[in-house]
Amino acid sequence: MARHGSKRGWYGKVAAAALGVTVLAAGASVWTAQAGAVQDSSPRPAASAKPVKPVAVTIAHSSDKGASGVNITIDDGPDPVWTPQVLDVLREYGVKATFCMVGTQAQAHPDLVKKVVAAGHRLCDHSVSHDTTMDTKSQAYQSQQILDAERMITKASGGVRPMYYRAPGGAFTPYSRKLAASRGMRPLGWNVDSKDFERPGTDSVVATVERELPNGPTLLFHDAGGDRSQTVEALRRILPRLKEQGHTFGFPVR
Repeated sequence: MARHGSKRGWYGKVAAAALGVTVLAAGASVWTAQAGAVQDSSPRPAASAKPVKPVAVTIAHSSDKGASGVNITIDDGPDPVWTPQVLDVLREYGVKATFCMVGTQAQAHPDLVKKVVAAGHRLCDHSVSHDTTMDTKSQAYQSQQILDAERMITKASGGVRPMYYRAPGGAFTPYSRKLAASRGMRPLGWNVDSKDFERPGTDSVVATVERELPNGPTLLFHDAGGDRSQTVEALRRILPRLKEQGHTFGFPVR
């Protein structure tokens, strides 16, 4: 899976915001780290106290709609400018998507997380600070990034847990996949990188998706990390075309 090196400048700010979480996690339990002040230092699960059903540890790419299915996945938000516009386009065409959220972004914009859930979309854990080198870090660090993001997203949503875990830049490890799966979050890959993060122009984004779609059903777009106007316009063009071609929109298999 491609790693988006150009993301690191924007996520440097996110990582700085999450630094307190990392430091706390290193000195205490990964279950108790907070992005801000720690209100309760007693160990607790990253999300709810309800039993969690483990899922498969393999990286999901397929659609629950079968051979004609297409999965729209939206990474890196939520963002107060672009996430609402993406939601508007998805609503216009009756499409449900999977939003892979960065923990600090979810924590900063809980209203948007709730809007995503209310619209019938699914949530995905995309780590606390989008570190694309997570696969080179310790298991304790990976745990902190995955479990704290799970907690942040669940709290921001009002109690709805993420159903997937997508490693930043595809930086999965056997450990991170197993950990996420044990928390009921299916590791989530992609088949088509729209390259929208690089802002190559709307025409280029659309052409990339159409060219790469035979590779598989899971499409990768972004709703944060900079100006995402090309993404919004590309989705406005792509979604009706896919419908015309006989595709149905679903979610990644669980």
